[in-house]
Amino acid sequence: MFESFTERVIPGEGADIFCRLGGEGPPLLLLHGYPETGAMWAPIADRLAERFSLVVPDLRGYGRSSVPENDPLNEAYSKRRMGADMAAVMSALGHERFAVAGHDRGARVAYRMGFDMPERLTRLVVLDIVPVAEVWEQMGPAEAMKVYHWPFLAQPHPLPETLIGADPVFYLRHTMASWTGVKSLEPFAPEAFAEYAEHFSTPEHVHGACNDYRAGATIDWRLDREDRDADRKIAAPLLALWGSDGIPGSGESPLDVWKRWAADVTGGPIAAGHFLVEEAPEETLAALLGFFE
Repeated sequence: MFESFTERVIPGEGADIFCRLGGEGPPLLLLHGYPETGAMWAPIADRLAERFSLVVPDLRGYGRSSVPENDPLNEAYSKRRMGADMAAVMSALGHERFAVAGHDRGARVAYRMGFDMPERLTRLVVLDIVPVAEVWEQMGPAEAMKVYHWPFLAQPHPLPETLIGADPVFYLRHTMASWTGVKSLEPFAPEAFAEYAEHFSTPEHVHGACNDYRAGATIDWRLDREDRDADRKIAAPLLALWGSDGIPGSGESPLDVWKRWAADVTGGPIAAGHFLVEEAPEETLAALLGFFE
């Protein structure tokens, strides 16, 4: 994977961020989701690198980036702090304005950057999510069964860490397969899944991921409410893509949801489950190129 890319560790905002760097052209930041790493972008990275200068980091708490200590308010794992990491990385690379595409948790970092630092973003893509506040506030019984991991991972330490730690690779395999359209691990390249399993097998990374979700249940939700109450909207053009067999696509149209949160929204479904890049790389690549170019 990423054979033509270089690797660097760049200081973020209180975390050391591992990055894969490659390509030439306008800067494009690619953010991964749970429970993956930047390796999720491998199916389309080489072709994006033909047109863009790519920055493919691991978020704090994931992969080869550092795992900072959490705090009582979960600010260390807020999407605001993760976004500050990414802004510091892009500044260190000389990119003051850039486009960003994020999947899952990475998409939550991306749209938080859209609120917090609109002057930095040129365009914004969110893959298979709706805002944090929408998830928590629309979580009826049917939705709770689909996203049980949100309240589970957000439980106080050490409950979820201990339960997952009994067999983390089983948890990883079960969770990732259940979120695909085909309900199997078939869409994931062996080398990519090996990277996910390597890092998810360590207690520090299970803890980091749980802290990510603890922030989602507290400070991230609060920040969303504050922006909504102030009638703020994301100014950067936003493309929302979701899996036709994914969780966001099973309720209100994500396009309609995002129009409440951003001023300029386009998008639509892709025939896939949750992992659009790995389940439908050609369709996802075409949508990204059409939007960014």
